[in-house]
Amino acid sequence: MKVVYQGKEFEVESPITGFALAKIVDPEKKNKALAFRQNGKLFDMNDQVHEGEVSFVMPEDPDGFEMLNHSCSHLMAQALMHLYPGCLFGFGPAIEEGFYYDVDFGDRVITEKDFPAIEAEMKKLSKEAIPFQREEVSQEEALRVFASNPYKVEHIKELEGTISLYKQGDFVDLCRGPHVPNTSYLKHFKLLSVAGAYWRGDSKNKQLTRIYATCYPSEEALKEHLEILQKRKDNDHRKLGKELGLFMLSDYAPGMPFFLPKGMIVMNELVNYWRKLHAKADYLEVMTPTMMSRKLWETSGHWDHYKDNMYTTVIDDEIYCIKPMNCPGSTLVYR
Repeated sequence: MKVVYQGKEFEVESPITGFALAKIVDPEKKNKALAFRQNGKLFDMNDQVHEGEVSFVMPEDPDGFEMLNHSCSHLMAQALMHLYPGCLFGFGPAIEEGFYYDVDFGDRVITEKDFPAIEAEMKKLSKEAIPFQREEVSQEEALRVFASNPYKVEHIKELEGTISLYKQGDFVDLCRGPHVPNTSYLKHFKLLSVAGAYWRGDSKNKQLTRIYATCYPSEEALKEHLEILQKRKDNDHRKLGKELGLFMLSDYAPGMPFFLPKGMIVMNELVNYWRKLHAKADYLEVMTPTMMSRKLWETSGHWDHYKDNMYTTVIDDEIYCIKPMNCPGSTLVYR
């Protein structure tokens, strides 16, 4: 069988796994590669390679970072299963800077004080180098495996065709994969925060516990990321606004600042600077109503796209909307 790697053609025996191929074409990557890619699709390193061009996914690659975090969500779930028997798992995807898992802990409340114990169990499992093993089953079999988890059952009933599961030791989860070869690839992780999240984002459903975390290829990369997160926290406008006396927040207007005297000084200086720039460019100011008829927003197209997020009221049997932007009103002025 012929495979092409980095522009060079190799003649190899078939069948051959990603691991075996890496040993032949690039030995240094054998124990570092997380997966291999063929025809735009990612495969586990234990999968069989087919004829054609192949490349390997490394931890520092974008796909590699996503794989590390997706696999680490499974590692965290296994640790949670050990520490909190009977907990039920929802979804646990990789996200831009890490991953999260939504978990039903029943009556137990999980806080950041629980993180050290969870991380310790994760490190223990990481050292055991437990393989990630893929298995394809029917919907009927998947329902049997997850019969005690209503969240997984609901999701399985929406799936069609063959369903893939991934097992590592005593833990099994629904997953398309691929995953890192084993848990020893997951060493540099940190649990970050905990929040509430309704199942499937619907407030009519039960609120689950969402644990956010991240996993990096090296301790140095993880440390750098944690430093960035700390800087963000230190520079959070909500924290600075309170400390500097710029504005206050109230539950009577969530997310809407009440500007205090010092805040108004900053606000007015910014507005004055903005006015000077526009005057220098010969712009003239106008002001349009804050609320206008729904008919305008239908004409502009905003209603069709944003009506679910627009604030409306009824005046004299007609719907009026708080403007989401200035353009339509300004267009009326120019007309």
